[in-house]
Amino acid sequence: MSYRIGIDLGGTNIAGGIVNENYRIVAKASVPTGVGERTAEGIAAAIADLCAALAAKAGVTLSDIGAVGIASPGIADHDNGVVVYSCNLPFRNFAIVDLVRKATGVANVHVENDANAAAWGEAVAGAARGTKNSVMITLGTGVGGGVIIDGRVFSGFNFAGTELGHVVIEQGGALCGCGRRGCWEAYSSATGLIRMTREKTEACKKEGRATLLEKVAAEEGKISGKTAFVAMRQGDAAAKEVVDLYARYLATGITNMINIFQPEVLSIGGGISGEKQGLLDLIVPQINAEQYGSGYVTPTRICIAELGNDAGIIGAAFLGISL
Repeated sequence: MSYRIGIDLGGTNIAGGIVNENYRIVAKASVPTGVGERTAEGIAAAIADLCAALAAKAGVTLSDIGAVGIASPGIADHDNGVVVYSCNLPFRNFAIVDLVRKATGVANVHVENDANAAAWGEAVAGAARGTKNSVMITLGTGVGGGVIIDGRVFSGFNFAGTELGHVVIEQGGALCGCGRRGCWEAYSSATGLIRMTREKTEACKKEGRATLLEKVAAEEGKISGKTAFVAMRQGDAAAKEVVDLYARYLATGITNMINIFQPEVLSIGGGISGEKQGLLDLIVPQINAEQYGSGYVTPTRICIAELGNDAGIIGAAFLGISL
C-alpha cells in the first residue's frame, strides 16, 4: 500500500491527512496555523511537523510517504512551488515546496490553490471521478471554485485564474469583499444569503407582514445560511421569496460557468450544499432552460460534491498525478 499526505492550509488551522492509494484517509490531524505568531517559515515548519505526526499516527515513517501536497489560500505557482500571494497568510513569493521538501525529506512535494485542490479532489476521487473536464464551486463565506480541463487544474497563465465568485451578475449591485459591485459571491455565498434573509426580515417588520424568519433565527441563535430554507419548509412565504431569489442568482452563475467551460460535471460544495437535492431541485430546471444549446448538446451533470471537508486534503495528496 502506498501513502500520500495532503495538507489543507487555512487561516485558522492546518489540517492534514495520510491518504492511501484507494483515496481513503487513514490518519488525520490538525494544528493551529498561528497567523500573527508564526512567520511564513514557521508555518512551513509546522506543516513539516504535522507530516511527521501524521506518519507516526498511521504507523509509518516519512520515508514511506510517496508525496506531500499543500492546498494553500492565494495564488499558488504550482510549476515553481511558490505561493506568490495570500491575503490572509504571510506568503509573498514564498518558496513553500522547497522548505517542506527539505524538512520532511519527501522529494515529491506540490502546492496548489486550496479551491483548485478541492476541485482536483472531486475530480480524482469524488463527484467528478472518471471525467477529464469538471468544475467545482463552493458556497461558503464566499463563492470559491476550481476548474479541471483535459485532466489538469486550470489556473491561468499567472496562476491566479478561476476566481469564479468574482464574475459580476448584477451590475452596480451589492458591494463584494473584493471591492467590485454585483459579484456572484455577493449573492450566492452563505454571506449573501444571510444578507438577503436579514433584509427580508427587516422589510417584513416595517410592512407588518407575518414571517417565521425571525422566529427561526432566534431558535438558531442567529440568522444563518439555513434560516430561510428552514422557514420555507415550515410554509413561510417570505422565506420562500428569499430562497427563490437566492436560487435565481445561483442558477445564473452556474449557467455562466457551464456556458464558458462546458464541463462534464459541475459539483457544488460548501455549507449551502447541505440542502442537497432540495437545492438541486430549485436550480437545475433554471439552468437547463438557460444553458446555451439546451436540447441539442449533452448537458452537464450538476450534483452535490461528495468529499465534504476532506476534498482539499484528498486533492492536495494527489497533486502531480494525471487523470
